[in-house]
Amino acid sequence: MEWLGLRFLGEHTDNGQQLLISSHNPYLIVLAYLVACAATLATLHVVERATNAEKANAKTIWRWIGASCLAGGIWAVHMICMLAFETPLDLPYNLGMTLGSLFIVLIATSVAMQVITQSTLSRTHLRLAALIFGAGICAMHLAGMWTLHASNIGHYNPSLIASAVLLAVAASYGALLLTSAWRSSSTWRHQFFKYPLCMTGGAALLSVHFLGMWSLTYTLAAPSQQVQIGNNHWQLALVIGLIALLLIGGCISAALVDHKLQLKEHDLRRVNALLSQLDQARVSLQQVAHYDPLTNLVNRRGFNQIFAEKLIEHAARNSRLAVMFLDIDHFKRINDSLGHDAGDELLKAIATQIKSATRSHDDVVARFGGDEFCILINLNQREEAQSMAQRIMLKMKEPIELAGRRIVMTTSIGISVFPDDGTTSAELLKHADLALYQSKGNGRNSLNFFSSNLKARASLELQIEEELRHALNEDTGLLLHYQPIFDLKSGRIAKLEALVRWQHPEHGLLGPDRFISIAENNGLIATLDHWVLRKACHDLATLSRLGWQHLGVAVNCSALNLVRVELADEIESALRSSGIAPHRLELEVTENALMGNISSTSQLLRQIRALGVSLSIDDFGTGYSSLAYLKRLPLNTLKIDRSFIQDIPKSSQDMEIVQAIIVMAHTLQLQVVTEGVETQQQFEFLNKYGCDFIQGYLLSRPVPFAELNSLLEQLNKRALPKAGYAMPQLASH
Repeated sequence: MEWLGLRFLGEHTDNGQQLLISSHNPYLIVLAYLVACAATLATLHVVERATNAEKANAKTIWRWIGASCLAGGIWAVHMICMLAFETPLDLPYNLGMTLGSLFIVLIATSVAMQVITQSTLSRTHLRLAALIFGAGICAMHLAGMWTLHASNIGHYNPSLIASAVLLAVAASYGALLLTSAWRSSSTWRHQFFKYPLCMTGGAALLSVHFLGMWSLTYTLAAPSQQVQIGNNHWQLALVIGLIALLLIGGCISAALVDHKLQLKEHDLRRVNALLSQLDQARVSLQQVAHYDPLTNLVNRRGFNQIFAEKLIEHAARNSRLAVMFLDIDHFKRINDSLGHDAGDELLKAIATQIKSATRSHDDVVARFGGDEFCILINLNQREEAQSMAQRIMLKMKEPIELAGRRIVMTTSIGISVFPDDGTTSAELLKHADLALYQSKGNGRNSLNFFSSNLKARASLELQIEEELRHALNEDTGLLLHYQPIFDLKSGRIAKLEALVRWQHPEHGLLGPDRFISIAENNGLIATLDHWVLRKACHDLATLSRLGWQHLGVAVNCSALNLVRVELADEIESALRSSGIAPHRLELEVTENALMGNISSTSQLLRQIRALGVSLSIDDFGTGYSSLAYLKRLPLNTLKIDRSFIQDIPKSSQDMEIVQAIIVMAHTLQLQVVTEGVETQQQFEFLNKYGCDFIQGYLLSRPVPFAELNSLLEQLNKRALPKAGYAMPQLASH
């Protein structure tokens, strides 16, 4: 027997039968090897597709494609190798058995594909699948060989048949094991070993076939019967090989296309996921940008956007729209006493109260920041806004449970109406804010509509604020007037009170009541107080050079300035630069300023007192003094407010109050100054009950510094040092 041109057996057997001389066409064997490698490669691609398929239907389809591709490839290899077999006899094939062999291998590959594409694999399953797959391949080969019909043919070697079966099973197990390990991998190792695995699998298929062919021996009964009939099956083998390669190539192409489509689908999913995340981020950003995170109400930016849209809508319909500005009264006390966390909880509760008092389907409630809220209200009548504001104020009076307490808050409200009070959002908000400012100025817990005089006053205050800032920066227009303070014991002028005035270029001479509050509201009060302090010390130094070395000067200090730690240094600097002795300077503070923050105020007053400066409590009786704290403060003088003097001697009650204040002050070792003294009867009463100093129009009105020297000389000449004499009146001043 010749196999691939090599002779393995002799020409004659022992019983006289002649062996048929046969061989294989080497070109067809190469073609069969190529088909085997291609089938193995296609199977690897299809297994990967079946494993990565996300839908059950797709997984089933790829399993059948893989089984059909592998079965067709193995069957084609067998048929090509059988057609490559060259023998002198014409060997016909049985079509039924040939197709049956294809069915056998299809069953085997179906089992293998079913096992290899499972999500979880065990070695037992792999061994069983390898046994079925290998046995199926061998059964297919034997069935194909049995289809040959020729006379005197049919000798098999059992050991070679067994070797073929073992080889088929072992090769199947190795192929299944490697495929299961690399079926979902896309690493470089997987790609590198894929092609050697295909070549090895192709060689294993050919080896199984030739072991089976090697086990078969063809003989003739007598030598005379041997005939040379050349079979010519290479054309059919080429057709089978080409068809198999085309089908296998189609499977590979389909697997590669599906792989790319799946990658694109994954990319599209990632893109969609990213777009979804971006959309969620956009929604979150919009939520952050347009809503308040604490109360979940619309914030200032979101409110302005809604406001602009509503203005367009109401302008087109020629309807009314109210803007309501709310400010929670004394909210800072909650943060200072209970902490900011409690303040946040209170704000959430207040937001709920406000929201419940509005018409949720029409009205827009926003938190502008801090304790400020704003509401947009659709109106038919102007009175609806007032009713809404009153409902909110009534709702606010409901107690709120907070930190174990029942808190009741109030609110001040300002209202402006479109189009009566403005046509733009900025204008309406500004006018509502002006109305709110009016409500707070009226004692809070009230509501006010915007009116044109509020705008005029706001414009005037803005003008005054700008011009006051300029006057302080350029040191122009501001001046001090001085009012003498008379010592009842010595009968002479003891000190002066410095009172700031402003020579305004348009409005003339302005008193402090016209611009002090503006300075306090716009951060100018510290600069103004410092200017007064330096100017008063400088003027006192000038008076000293004119012979008034015994005089002192009293300077008022704002409550806002009293909390500044720099105040003591500024006082020391003013004294040093003017050369005035510290005891000649007296700092006047109101009792409300003293009690506003008693701990820090007390410490600052002690620093000032340590400089040698005297301290006076001004407007005593008009605030809320605590005698327990008053006796601990480093004070020198107590000044009785003019409201207790003006009705003396007509009001016996005021007379008793003044007597009690004088006795109390002396008990606390404090000197007493009474301001607002205008009549001789008031002077005599105060002198009788031991008041130490007086000031008022009975002596003189406040005068400019240029007139002060002559006034002092005139007062000292006319003043009588002993009690019981009439107090001189200087009506000219």
